[in-house]
Amino acid sequence: TPLLLIIASDIVMLKYCGYLVRDEWMYQRGVELGYPRPVTVEDKMDMLLLASRDLMTETGVYRYTKFRHVKTAKGTKFWCIAFASNDPISERLPTCAPSEEKYKALKEVLQKKGPPGWYQAS
Repeated sequence: TPLLLIIASDIVMLKYCGYLVRDEWMYQRGVELGYPRPVTVEDKMDMLLLASRDLMTETGVYRYTKFRHVKTAKGTKFWCIAFASNDPISERLPTCAPSEEKYKALKEVLQKKGPPGWYQAS
């Protein structure tokens, strides 16, 4: 059988460009939409998915974003509404963020001041 060699310099860490969203912010959004506050792990995942889909649809970014789990440079984990990825083939996202006009509504709802940032997948 052939030997598979992986060279460390060829391994690229998957990164996403987008806006970070805290779990609690998404749970609160779900409650505001009329869903009960999540109790179990399954409830929490369901709430995150429902609230994120609603948020991305309402702000007009649903068709060209993904909801991904990331971590900051300090290792803190968040959810990210991602516009771009450094792996465009498997993620089916572009390699750079769109113009601000495409994500302005999301930026305003999330009360973000600057452009989307790049974060490592977790």
